[in-house]
Amino acid sequence: MAVKDFALPDLGEGLTESELVSWKVAVGDSVHLNQIIAEVETAKALVELPAPYDGRVSRLYVEPGVTVAVGEPLVAFEVAGAEPEPAGAPDGADDRADAPEPTLVGYGARPDATTRPARRARPGLAPAEPTREAAPARETAAAPAAAQAATATALAERPRATPPVRKLARERGIDLSAVTGTGARGLITRQDLDAVATGGPASADGSRRLPVSATATAPATPGRGDVRIPIRGVRKATAEAMVRSAFSAPQATVFLTVDVTATSELVDRLRARTADGEARPGLLTVVAKALCLAIRRTPEVNARWDDDAQEIVQSGAVHLGIAAATPRGLLVPVVRDADLLPLADLAGAIRTLAETARSGRTAPADLSGSTITITNVGVFGVDAGTPIVTPGEAAILALGAVRRQPWEHDGGIALRDVLTLALSFDHRIVDGQQASVLLADLGRILHDPGSVLAFV
Repeated sequence: MAVKDFALPDLGEGLTESELVSWKVAVGDSVHLNQIIAEVETAKALVELPAPYDGRVSRLYVEPGVTVAVGEPLVAFEVAGAEPEPAGAPDGADDRADAPEPTLVGYGARPDATTRPARRARPGLAPAEPTREAAPARETAAAPAAAQAATATALAERPRATPPVRKLARERGIDLSAVTGTGARGLITRQDLDAVATGGPASADGSRRLPVSATATAPATPGRGDVRIPIRGVRKATAEAMVRSAFSAPQATVFLTVDVTATSELVDRLRARTADGEARPGLLTVVAKALCLAIRRTPEVNARWDDDAQEIVQSGAVHLGIAAATPRGLLVPVVRDADLLPLADLAGAIRTLAETARSGRTAPADLSGSTITITNVGVFGVDAGTPIVTPGEAAILALGAVRRQPWEHDGGIALRDVLTLALSFDHRIVDGQQASVLLADLGRILHDPGSVLAFV
């Protein structure tokens, strides 16, 4: 019986860290190979981590809510039939040259990855040893219930604070176990750390509390205080991408408002013909198909800027990004080779990707590689918007809400379905003329779906 660590694996797509969302196992649990043991949140998706061994959980290194770097240990297993690790081996290291560890396809740190130092011991948790001997037989025979109770007690004793506050405490050299939290249910806040740093009054146990002058600014009315939301996961990745896009690419936007009554009628007919269980094509599906057709005439919008090679790379395929609002933030799953899909298949692909994204189960690989993106802001009741180009693309199309309003029709005024389109583009890659031609072609197709024959 030997103890083996399982470190956060390299999940691909350039991701270097993940936040532990939840444990699916506890200390003392027996697990089998490929059993889901934890759920982590990357900058792109929720990912379930499978067990790399058959064995028993002997230690959980990380609590939910903590961000862990690739290569840092997450959990330790007692594994039968494995050779004990030699004394003096660094925490989490194994004799991989003689006995390669089991690794699932798509998981495990890269062979050339640099091993990170062991995570520093946290207050209330068992300290990490610089060396580790094989677990004594009496420890492996301990009752799982007792081990779980010990872990629960240790976690309960740990000072309550968010990851950003813990990081700030480490930077300031403040021991959180000596700080009394003034937040909800004893949560330690930034203000508590500020009070310690400025010599705020100490409590009877020697910890520091906020001075009266600092608490005087707190709102007196319950429920009206400020709410601080940690910037991490999808929100952090989205923010970084938008800043990178806005300040690295000169962007411009062109708008077109068009009568789409004929497209609305077409969507109604398509929905009426859709069999039970099949995806029902909607306006987004038809616009996506129309965009793929319009790109044939203006392929410049389906491109990217290669700064290293100083080249504009036009993509031979249309990999269509579909922006989806989810509880975790904005995600853009990708429909691969969207230009080759019939309308019914495109509708099914969009529905599947949207449902998967909202459930948080989209694989990281399905959130990258798009060549152009569509965002449907009309579902939120707005008429138009100025979208920011997704990094690595040349353009993004925004759809507004379809409004029934008076409009010129056949020489008179009639109630028509009207839609506003907005196309933002990277002006390094796309000129205003090219963007306008694409948008005009798209509007022509949506105004008169029969005109699509001119693009086939």
